[in-house]
Amino acid sequence: MFRFEAPRSSYGAPDGDNSAERLLRATRPALPDPRLVRRIIRQRQLRARFFDGELFADPAWDMLLDLTAARAEHNRVSVTSLCIASGVPPTTALRWITQMIEAGLLLRVEDEADRRRAFITLTDKAADAVARYFSEIGTAATRLV
Repeated sequence: MFRFEAPRSSYGAPDGDNSAERLLRATRPALPDPRLVRRIIRQRQLRARFFDGELFADPAWDMLLDLTAARAEHNRVSVTSLCIASGVPPTTALRWITQMIEAGLLLRVEDEADRRRAFITLTDKAADAVARYFSEIGTAATRLV
């Protein structure tokens, strides 16, 4: 099991502190351009044409990337679609989804029109962490793709 810790302010105070949390929200970087995220996803998938896919399996990151792009595009992602995006067998992907929900990274939202289907979305804290990550790596991300 893994833990997801919220970022700390520059003074080391956890984000749970109301004043620090308000300041942090006010300075939150934007989500990365979804076109960049989709290029990163395609690049990661391309490796499977040349190497065994299990060699680079990182289902949590692949799911976070897919959900980040979907959030920036204002699209919903079904559980089935997220399992496919993970690049691992469905049972493995479902285990990761459950762990990521328990860690506070993802939310499961039932489909009101079809109770057999559910959607997965990033939590605000996960979206903030991804935005901060991409902000930190900055223009280097475009050179990596």
